[in-house]
Amino acid sequence: MAESFARANGGGMRRVGSMEWRWVSQEVNDAEEGEEAEEEKGTQRGDMESEEEDEVDQKLIRTSPRIDWFDVEALEVTGMQKNEDEEFDLGRTMVLTLQTLGVVFGDVGTSPLYTFDMMFNKCPIRGDDDVIGALSLVLYTLILIPLVKYVLVVLWGNDDGEGGTFALYSLICRNAKVSLLPNQIPSDARLSSFRLKVPSPELERSLKVKEHLESSEVLKKLLLVLVLFGTSMVIANGVVTPTMSVTSAASGLKVEKSNFPQDKVVMISVALLIIMFSVQKYATSKVGLVVGPALLIWFFSLGGIGTYNLIKYGSTVFKAFNPVHIYYYFERNSSQAWLSLGGCILCATGSEAIFADLCYFSVRSVQFTFVFLVLPCLLLGYLGQAAFLVANQTTSDQIFFSSLPSKIYRSASIAELGVMMMTTVLVTIVMILIWQINIFLVVSFVTIFLGLELIFFSSVLASVGDGSWVLLLFAAFLFSVMYIWNYGSKLKYESEVKQKLPMDLMRKLGCNLGTVRAPGIGVVCNELMKGIPAIFGHFLTTLPAIHSMIIFVSVKYVPVPVVPQEERFLFKRICPRSYHMFRCIARYGYKDGRKENHRIFEQLLIDSLEKFIRKEAQERSLQSESDYDSDDEEERSHSRIVMAPNGSLYSLDFPLLGDFVPTRNSSSEASTSSQKPQSSEAVPDYAQNLELELSFIEKAKVLGVVYLLGNGTIRARKDSWFFKKLVINYFYAFLRRNCRRGITTMSIPHTHLLQVRKTYMV
Repeated sequence: MAESFARANGGGMRRVGSMEWRWVSQEVNDAEEGEEAEEEKGTQRGDMESEEEDEVDQKLIRTSPRIDWFDVEALEVTGMQKNEDEEFDLGRTMVLTLQTLGVVFGDVGTSPLYTFDMMFNKCPIRGDDDVIGALSLVLYTLILIPLVKYVLVVLWGNDDGEGGTFALYSLICRNAKVSLLPNQIPSDARLSSFRLKVPSPELERSLKVKEHLESSEVLKKLLLVLVLFGTSMVIANGVVTPTMSVTSAASGLKVEKSNFPQDKVVMISVALLIIMFSVQKYATSKVGLVVGPALLIWFFSLGGIGTYNLIKYGSTVFKAFNPVHIYYYFERNSSQAWLSLGGCILCATGSEAIFADLCYFSVRSVQFTFVFLVLPCLLLGYLGQAAFLVANQTTSDQIFFSSLPSKIYRSASIAELGVMMMTTVLVTIVMILIWQINIFLVVSFVTIFLGLELIFFSSVLASVGDGSWVLLLFAAFLFSVMYIWNYGSKLKYESEVKQKLPMDLMRKLGCNLGTVRAPGIGVVCNELMKGIPAIFGHFLTTLPAIHSMIIFVSVKYVPVPVVPQEERFLFKRICPRSYHMFRCIARYGYKDGRKENHRIFEQLLIDSLEKFIRKEAQERSLQSESDYDSDDEEERSHSRIVMAPNGSLYSLDFPLLGDFVPTRNSSSEASTSSQKPQSSEAVPDYAQNLELELSFIEKAKVLGVVYLLGNGTIRARKDSWFFKKLVINYFYAFLRRNCRRGITTMSIPHTHLLQVRKTYMV
């Protein structure tokens, strides 16, 4: 069932011919046309932070997609959609199965080493029924959490093959504007991996949830807190789980040699952990192929030993599949049984890894491996241990040669449960907002699994003083770091938006920008998606000259895993053509590596710019003079004639190339320009203008590229409350100083780098 919902979600935005279905307000048709002009006007009135969305009725209508130059480029890419219905390849699935064992199922596979030991440390065995009851609890925990919740439901909530807490958050952000950073642009939705499903008219519940999420700052912050909390727990759990599994395995040496010292067990574990983490840099697929066969032997051995114990000690433990024994277990042991839940949940350790590590494998390979190999072997292993315990109730402390202190294990369970609960909440939102399934199924899912996890969590919290507080403290530290970074970045972005330069100022400065235009390309690195950053004004007033071509580059991380290289850059012209100024958005997914050399980046940037200019010339050649589009709608109300630096006059209806006037005509134009303008009926030579501008870019490229970095910082105002000053002026400032951001990761030579510092008071 979940698979069918997921496939319905993968169909993308519904289109009919060139039309698309969109949720719009009653007044949207008139409002969208003047969006760019209104944005510039809003800059002078206080801009984005003061904008408020009116609550108006919305309806699902079929409209023509709004096109600007960012969208023109985005639409040109054919896309690289994954085939959701690709044929099942048994051979490839078997190879992936082997790799999956080595990467995904190591934690849950080693859980039999310590689960029963931890349970019976809290609730000692008093008879056969206690063993049967504890086994029944373990069996249904395995069936409900790893199998039903993760393998059959949560795996289908992946973000284009990516799993984990952030993947769910990005999936939600793509379908609702819940990000606290207001840098979304419409063209992001045209990425080939940015697939949306518009809420259907029949399920108005989805729209209502979307509206509540988008309009409530409290809900946005709460959602972010949940995501950061879950991520902190994942990292904290990653600190404990490998140590727990490796040390438990090394403790098997004490079975044969009871006098084997514990300090040697610890040293062996440390050596194994160092080796394991050292080889991880050789790629996940290689590690999976190496470790996979070992874990394959382990699972077969686990199942074989369980089968042997069942044959030797009897099969009475199969009664545990009747869940009524769970009730009897709690009836007999009450509070002790409740405390033993902290040990029981360890059988599901690594369940979150089934989803988080999905990025390396396909959904079917993970499902195939768990259902047909991992789960049967685990069930046989636990059944065999229970059969052994029924016959040997006095040896409950050596069930599987485990001898670690119990406090190390209740640490693992509290982190695991924290991640599980966050996943349940996020998947519930995905069910309502994206999958749009029956509300009864949604309520059943959240009630069963969140209720079950809260019961386990209450048991773990009762023992938090035994050692789990260390893990919680570590997770709280990680959460604080991530939240402070998000809070400071949001304030910085909002300050830059409010102080960006108005387009009127650029027009008054003219195409020379009030200074000298020196040959070359200047790449102004900033975070704004629209408008000219205030830091550019500092460059104009600080530097003796500015480059003949300016490209404002904004590095934007979009809520998709990977952005294909051919979709990386989007361009838009700023001001008239004679200014030679462009806005570029360099888009990266949250899994894209930022390791390209600066020369490679420059080549890709310029190639994409030339491609944009050719596309723009082709589009404009098909338009009439009255349809001529500029970057700012207000330009249409001004004079249509401007004077170029050489004295020639040009119509704004034509693409401007003031710096490129054919030499054979320049003298005659200069002599007559002061007397009368060119005829408005002249037809521009688009091909010639295109070649001239491409030639201009080529000359500027040869003269070199210089990166103009605006090192913007924020400081709390003097009248701010003390805690805000502490967070912004010290904690966030420390994180900012020690973080390599955006283009600075490309190791740009100092000879190609200019920096100007600007401080924003927030």
